[in-house]
Amino acid sequence: MFIPTTKSEMEALGWDRPDVVLVTGDSYIDHPSVGISVIGHVLLDAGYRVGIVAQPDIHTDADIARLGEPKLFWGVSAGSIDSLVANHTASDKRRKSDDYTPGGVNNRRPDRALIAYANLIRRFFKNTSPIVLGGIEASTRRIAHYDYWSNSVRKSILFDAKADVLVYGMGEKAVLELAGRLSRGEGYREVRGICHASREMPPDAVELPSYDAVSRDKQEFVAMFRLFCENSDPGSARALCQLHDSRYLVQTPPQPCLTEKELDELYEKGFERDQHPFYERQGSVRALETIRFSITTHRGCFGGCNFCSISVHQGRAVVSRSKESVIREAKALIRHPEFKGIIADVGGPTANMYAFACSRKNSPFGCTDKQCLSPEICRNLRFNHKAQVDLLRELRGLPGVKKVFVASGVRHDLVMADEQYGECYLRELVGHHVSGQLKIAPEHTREHVLRLMGKAGKDCLIAFKDLFYELNRESGKKQFLTYYLIAAHPGCTLQDMEKLKSFATGELRTNPEQVQIFTPLPSTWSGVMYYTETDPGGAKIFVEKDKAGRQQQKDLLVEKTRIKKRTFRRR
Repeated sequence: MFIPTTKSEMEALGWDRPDVVLVTGDSYIDHPSVGISVIGHVLLDAGYRVGIVAQPDIHTDADIARLGEPKLFWGVSAGSIDSLVANHTASDKRRKSDDYTPGGVNNRRPDRALIAYANLIRRFFKNTSPIVLGGIEASTRRIAHYDYWSNSVRKSILFDAKADVLVYGMGEKAVLELAGRLSRGEGYREVRGICHASREMPPDAVELPSYDAVSRDKQEFVAMFRLFCENSDPGSARALCQLHDSRYLVQTPPQPCLTEKELDELYEKGFERDQHPFYERQGSVRALETIRFSITTHRGCFGGCNFCSISVHQGRAVVSRSKESVIREAKALIRHPEFKGIIADVGGPTANMYAFACSRKNSPFGCTDKQCLSPEICRNLRFNHKAQVDLLRELRGLPGVKKVFVASGVRHDLVMADEQYGECYLRELVGHHVSGQLKIAPEHTREHVLRLMGKAGKDCLIAFKDLFYELNRESGKKQFLTYYLIAAHPGCTLQDMEKLKSFATGELRTNPEQVQIFTPLPSTWSGVMYYTETDPGGAKIFVEKDKAGRQQQKDLLVEKTRIKKRTFRRR
């Protein structure tokens, strides 16, 4: 069922007042890949009365007051994407379209949406129920952080939004525990996976350098972020605190990861896989075209890419669903009235990490090596692609399924490292699960840049490319690789981009099109490198900060160049 978003829906359920009102910067799409929808169903299934207000007008109370004041708390999210990333390009140009807004026009999500929505609530509801921040914008901005769009170090968003609590990460467990404590009138400061403000420093907490210190001293900023990263794993993390003026930001240790059973139950809840009719009347959302009939098989990513926010929000540990649960969801898709036989995607943050695990994941001390795949794959990582091969074969054999695509990105280095099942997995993709193009993300080919990115070297890229095209020739298919590349990452010069261009046209036989200018995201090592102009070890590096220079790096790479025909190497 849809979670109520209007007063009449609440009345039809016999509710006089909601326990929780969730506010989001996206339209309300009832789908398991949309965080606010997941949190809403988790609370609803636990017996709480939940309402959703999507993309409220921040100038009036017409939207925010529609459901009334919640009994327990307001849950506020900027949406599936950080609002500044959603609204602005890496060159700080305003984006015209928004895939999560009805009609597709980017005119409903405010910049710094968490702050805007918290201010909106307090304007029309004085001394209201607690305001709880969540989602990726909250996760990545929960401590003092570098903000690219203002070119400054900003305070924790908990303070800037004047909120009461911040839930970080995938917040199902934290939100349930928080709701339970509030409903019983109990204190909530011991709940794992949250941030709150305190006048005193907790006795057992690790103290980060203060906001004042990190905003003045870049070495202190690096020291802060290192401590933050070292206390990110549920098994080993300690509480953190950071002084902001006269108050401490207190971060409790992370919640334990969901178990396989819990993840199965989460994704098999009664999602409508559609936009709520109240918002559908305002226009369709483009995001539904790609996610409606997609299946999430796992969450988390141990890739450790320094420019990516996934590990900050979802975590580094990969938790996978059972094959039986995925099959049950696929059968439910088949019964959907709009299903045409195509499962658009089967995957997660990285498609081919399904059923992979670290042999030390249950260690109470956690893992001290934060790079699982770079510069080489960690010996503690237990992986092969057999479980994924078996799953894909069973999915495409279901009556009513015509095609199953793997549209999520594939880690080519993991495929090549799997001597037992890597080629078998790629053969399956080539033969059955590629929609014309397979996406991979080498990001660069210069070794020093790849090292700063936390990415694999170019040798395995060449080997993967050769194997991919050989398997295509064997199967009589004409499919292609799409390479995602980054321009202007810290450490990358214009000369490095010239070398990358030469490699792309000469070795990859392509004129790159999927090229993005690096965006320094908050709470990522690459963002830290951009701000401090040093690598994680403290060595000085070149950072292109001039907008024209950043654009020049991209333009050089996407410029059309004549490519000479060449036969592919056979193994």
